[in-house]
Amino acid sequence: MNEPRYIRPLLRDVLAQAAQADASRSVAPELIAAIKRNDIMRMSATPEIGGLGESIVAMGDELRAIAAHCTSTAWCVWNHLCVFHHFAALLGPRHSDFLRAAISRHEWFCFPAGASSDVKGRTDGARTQLEGVAAFGSGARYAEWAGVAFMVDGKGMPRFTVVDLRDPKVRIRATWDAMSLRGSATDHVHYEGVEVPSERVVPLPPMVRARLRDPKQPVIHPRYREDWVGLSVLWLGAMATGVAEISFTETATGIRDRLAILGTRMADRPTIHVNLGRARALINAATDTVWAAMAETDARIAAALTPSEADYFRQTSAGMQAVHFCDEAMRLILRVLGGNGLREGTAFERRYRDFQAMPLHINGHIDRITEQLGRLSLGLDTQNPF
Repeated sequence: MNEPRYIRPLLRDVLAQAAQADASRSVAPELIAAIKRNDIMRMSATPEIGGLGESIVAMGDELRAIAAHCTSTAWCVWNHLCVFHHFAALLGPRHSDFLRAAISRHEWFCFPAGASSDVKGRTDGARTQLEGVAAFGSGARYAEWAGVAFMVDGKGMPRFTVVDLRDPKVRIRATWDAMSLRGSATDHVHYEGVEVPSERVVPLPPMVRARLRDPKQPVIHPRYREDWVGLSVLWLGAMATGVAEISFTETATGIRDRLAILGTRMADRPTIHVNLGRARALINAATDTVWAAMAETDARIAAALTPSEADYFRQTSAGMQAVHFCDEAMRLILRVLGGNGLREGTAFERRYRDFQAMPLHINGHIDRITEQLGRLSLGLDTQNPF
């Protein structure tokens, strides 16, 4: 784990707008503009398409730092880095020029495709028209491009394409009224007859990760054989450690001179020691777990080795476990803060709310990952479609 390289000059600005982003449900426009000018936007793109090809660990370092300062901002950058990897894998070498042009302009990508999404396509020769609504478009209001999963004529294999969000036939509706990640713009995207070139439509088979492992499947770079979901859960774990670490540090520093009931110094109470010690161990374990798995992934990419299903579950289970450890640590920190800590309205309250989205994200949900990891451990076929 290292200090962030790219986002570091902006971290003060990220923190300065965090409370307002929470209150207004929007990341500051000037910060979004600054991030788009920053090379962090090019980290998950390889040099073949004008990117930096940075390591999985390096991207984890950046996301961890952003999450500690403003989790909503980190969530949006995380989505961009994850889904660009996914889109580059799906579109492949045939669409390198399109990807290279978007990367050269530092354009932002998002992927509204969560529960309740329903988009249909109709192909008429060189053009494909899209109608419908896609949900959970984190970062959509800040992005230039959205990935779209859709059905053609309601049958056959799902298809995928990328739509320009600046098209007048695309409408973004602010629907994210959650208690967590209030500035993340996890909104609904309405496609109202928008058209895309049919040549930019590709198949979206179930368990696409298996297809990408086929050596006959062309990819822009070997890293794009790594499944985006596995990487997303690793980076989710990295962000979780950032939120837990800053929460722990500020709490441990803030209670040293605080008095509890009857004038007892909180720093002298054995229960404070127990809870802080347990939280410290959990955060350490979470950090070690997820950075080890990211380093393994980088080593595999460097050696141009094709990942296996076991590698995929190594990634998802490591990130999942890191989030689980940090979840427990956040509850212990809350116990240490107690009623007085909540009454004072510290930044912990916002961070705690934001954190609640992490263990609930479908990619790394503990129920989804542990069941399938158990099947794999018994030699049974895994079933997760993504």
